[in-house]
Amino acid sequence: MIRFDALALAAAMAGASAGIALAADATPPEIKMSEVSVKDARGWYVRGDVGYAANASRTATKFRAYDPAGGDYSSNSFDSTRFGGDFSGSLGVGYQFNDLFRADVTGDFFSGDFNGRISSDAPCSGGAGGTGCSMKARSSFRAGSLMVNGYIDLGTLAGFTPYVGAGVGATRVSWSSVNAIGSCVDGTSGCGGTASVSARYPGDSDWRLTYALMAGVAYEVAPNIKVDLGYRFSHIAGGDMFGYSAADSAAGAGGTAGRDGALSRHEIRVGLRITTW
Repeated sequence: MIRFDALALAAAMAGASAGIALAADATPPEIKMSEVSVKDARGWYVRGDVGYAANASRTATKFRAYDPAGGDYSSNSFDSTRFGGDFSGSLGVGYQFNDLFRADVTGDFFSGDFNGRISSDAPCSGGAGGTGCSMKARSSFRAGSLMVNGYIDLGTLAGFTPYVGAGVGATRVSWSSVNAIGSCVDGTSGCGGTASVSARYPGDSDWRLTYALMAGVAYEVAPNIKVDLGYRFSHIAGGDMFGYSAADSAAGAGGTAGRDGALSRHEIRVGLRITTW
């Protein structure tokens, strides 16, 4: 009886040892984690932005003067120019193709003003020979752009998604009339109280090629809603600015009198992107 119990105990211990060995050799259970698929990153979105032009510069603004006596034109540049207009707005619609690439179409709007000064050794209209002329010109403009943009998202960390992008499109710049006031400047002859003269030049409008480069970061503040903070550099080609005054046109002048140079804008922009469907 005692021998039987010993054999039974030995058999039970051997079985337990085998079970422990099999359990040690068994493959550990697989832990599955959810993944974000490319499909999850797709969808249409709408966006709205406001911007502030930290720096806006335009190259030389030129004009053609008309001489009715000989019917000749001479090309000149403004001695100094200043372009204002700091704020801009934008609305657009886009599509997120995957977690790396998205694109949108945007409409942008901004406006500004212009102040320029011209100095000449020649007298103002009606001025005495030997005097000069200093003329101040003022105007304003409105601009609307239609842009196609593409972006590369550089990955998301703690809800922040940095990106880079580029865009191309066209901008219609519409100038209001340019009002100029000329003042006599003493030269070899004195002005002697000569009155100021004024002229009005009708503004022109045209479409200009535009490109832009962007960089920034987006942060998801709620499901399907992202705040976008970025920098944008845009370059708008130069074009027609104003025509000839009524007096010059009556004397035979034709064509475009003034052309503005290319406009470059450095903007800080903030906006919202809302994924819709």
